Amino acid sequence: MEETIIESTEISQEEEIVEIEEIDEAGEIIDDVPFAVIENVPIYPGCESAGNNAAKKKCMSSKIQKFVQKKFNTDLASDLGLEGIQQIYVQFKIDRTGNITNVQARAPHPKLKQEAIKTIKALPKMTPGKQRGQAVGVLYSLPIRFQIEN
Repeated sequence: MEETIIESTEISQEEEIVEIEEIDEAGEIIDDVPFAVIENVPIYPGCESAGNNAAKKKCMSSKIQKFVQKKFNTDLASDLGLEGIQQIYVQFKIDRTGNITNVQARAPHPKLKQEAIKTIKALPKMTPGKQRGQAVGVLYSLPIRFQIEN
C-alpha cells in the first residue's frame, strides 16, 4: 500500500505576508456610461478650465443648451402649423474619440425630429469622457422644449 503525505498549508509565523496594492485591469472594456454618473465628463470646447468635474458637467450642459438654442430652427414648428409647447427628446453618444454618434430623437412631427438630429450632429468634437482612467462612450439625453407664440 502506498502512503500519501499531506503537507500543511498553514504559514509559519516567520513567513512574510505580501500585500497586493493594485490589480491591473488592462484589457477590461467598459460599456457606455450615462452622463450623470461618469467619473470624468466629456469636455466641450471652452470648458477645459472649468474646474472640478461638477463644474465641467455644468459648463458642458450650458454650452450644449446654448448651441441648440442658436442652431435649432424653431420657426419650422410654426411653418408646420404646430401650436403651444413643443417637446423633442434627443439621446446621443459621445464616443471614445469625442465624436457625436447614435443620435436618436422623439418629436411630435417627423420634420422636427430631423431638425433635432441635424442640430445635434453639428455639435463640435469633444474631449472624450473617462471611467477608471479609460476613454469611454458617454450617453447624453437632452430635452428640447420651446413654445410657439401666435
